[in-house]
Amino acid sequence: MEILQIALQVVIVATSILCIMFVLLNKGKGGGLSDMFGGGMTQSLNTSGAAQKNVVRITTVLAIVWALAILSYGLLMRFNPPVA
Repeated sequence: MEILQIALQVVIVATSILCIMFVLLNKGKGGGLSDMFGGGMTQSLNTSGAAQKNVVRITTVLAIVWALAILSYGLLMRFNPPVA
C-alpha cells in the first residue's frame, strides 16, 4: 500500500504542475482577469482554433485525473491509515 500512496502522490504533484501550465496556456475569453493583467494585448500570439481546442481538452483531462487522484488518495488514507 505504501507504493500506491507514493504513486498517487507523484501523480498528484505531476498533474498539479501540468494543470497550472496548461491553464496559463489557455487563451483568455476577455472581460476577466486575463485582460486585467495584459492578456488582451497578445492578439498576435493567438493559437489556431484546433490547437486551442486541444489545449482545452488536455487541461480538462488533467483536471479530471487530478481530482480522481486526490479522491483515491483520500479514500486510501481513510481506509488504510499509515502505520507509525
